[in-house]
Amino acid sequence: MTRDLTVTEVRLTPILVADPPLLNTQGVHQPYTPRLIVEVVTADGVTGLGETYGDTKYLELARPLADRLTGRQITDVNALFGLDIAVDPARVDSSVDVGGLRGVLSADKLRLSVLSAFEVACLDALGKALGLPVHALLGGKVRDSVEYSAYLFYKWAGHPKGVAGEKDDWGAALDPAGVVEQARRFKERHGFTSFKLKGGVFPPEQEIAAVRALADAFPGHPLRLDPNGAWSVETSLRVAAELGGLLEYLEDPALGTPAMAEVAARTDVPLATNMCVTTFAEIEEAFTRGAVQVVLSDHHYWGGLRNTQRLAAICHAFGVGVSMHSNTHLGISLAAMTHVAATVADLDHACDSHYPWQSEDVLAERLTFTGGRIAVSDAPGLGVELDRDELARLHRRWTEDDGALRDRDDAAAMRVAEPDWVTPTMPRW
Repeated sequence: MTRDLTVTEVRLTPILVADPPLLNTQGVHQPYTPRLIVEVVTADGVTGLGETYGDTKYLELARPLADRLTGRQITDVNALFGLDIAVDPARVDSSVDVGGLRGVLSADKLRLSVLSAFEVACLDALGKALGLPVHALLGGKVRDSVEYSAYLFYKWAGHPKGVAGEKDDWGAALDPAGVVEQARRFKERHGFTSFKLKGGVFPPEQEIAAVRALADAFPGHPLRLDPNGAWSVETSLRVAAELGGLLEYLEDPALGTPAMAEVAARTDVPLATNMCVTTFAEIEEAFTRGAVQVVLSDHHYWGGLRNTQRLAAICHAFGVGVSMHSNTHLGISLAAMTHVAATVADLDHACDSHYPWQSEDVLAERLTFTGGRIAVSDAPGLGVELDRDELARLHRRWTEDDGALRDRDDAAAMRVAEPDWVTPTMPRW
C-alpha cells in the first residue's frame, strides 16, 4: 500500500515543566521551564513528535516554519533546512545564551534549534509510516543501549519562600557531603557509574573538595566538572593541576576558544566543550588550535540528528572525542538523543542527561535508566507516545502564566532569593 506522506497539520504546544532549584554560575533554575512540543501529522494520520526549547524567541520562529512545512512530504527534510525564515535581530546578541549556558547565541543557532524539532518529528513520522525505528533511518544502530552520566548540581532544598514550584525529595546539596549523597541516590535509583558536577557556583576550592569527595566515595568512577566558563585561564590551570588525576575531562573551564586553547596547551587534562564549539563554523579554530579534546553535541542547536552524525564524523577526522550535552529536557528529546547516539560509532563518553531531574513528562510511559543506560528502541519511529492529558495540563500552565516564566532566566530566578544578584562577569574567579 502506498502511503501518503504529505504533511497536513503541524501542532505546536508550548508547555511549562517543573524544574528543581538547581544552581549554576548564572543563578538558579526557575520553578518551571518552557519547552515546545512539535507534532507533524500526515495525510494518513501518522503523527511524528519533536521537542525543543520553548522560550518566546523559539516559538516565534516555529510558527512560520510550521506553516511552511504544511503540504510538504515528511521525507523532504533537506528542503526544510533551506527555508528562509527571518530571525528578529532583537532576539540575538553576542552574549552567552544563559538559558542553559549554551555558548554565544546566534541567529543560525536559534533557527537550527527550532528546525531540529521539526526534523525529529518528520523522522519519527517517517519511521512510524515505514515500520522502522529512527536509528534505522539514520543508518542503523551500532549499540543496543546508550550510557548516560549522572548530572550532579549544587541545589537548594526548595525554591525561595513565596515562589510556586513543585516539591522534590532530593534535598539540598551545598557542600561536598551533599554532593556525594546526591550522587549516591543517582546511582541507587538509576545505576549511573559516571558523575558530572555542574560547577562555577562556589569558589574553586569548594568545588575541588567536592570532586575529591566524589573520588573517595566512588573510586574508579569517571568524574567531570563543568564550571561553564566561570574561571580565568590561571584558575583553570590550578584546578586542572589539583584534580588532573581524578577527572575524565574538565568541561568549559574558561570562556571562549582562545582561553580554552591556552588552558589546553598548558595541561594534560582533556577539555570538553558545549560552549565554544556549538556550530560548524566554530570547529576550524577550536580544532586547529587544539582547544578541545571532546565535543558535547546537542542535537537541538546543532540542527538535528543528521547534523549530529556529521559533527561526529568531523570529530573523528580530527581525533576529537564526542559525547552529548543536555539541557532541561523531556522524554521526546531523550529518545531522539538515544537513537542518534546509538548510530555514532565513536561515542567516547557517557552522555549527559537532565531527565532524572524532571518529575513531569508528556510521554505515556517514562523512559527508564537501567545500569545508567537507556535501551535503544526498535519500535517504529522514536518508540514513544504522547500522554495527551498531561500535554494539555502542562500547556494550561503555560497559558495561565503571566509571561514571567515563558523565557528562562536563571538570574531573574536568583534575584527572588537575593534581590541584589547580578549576572556575574566572566571569569568569576
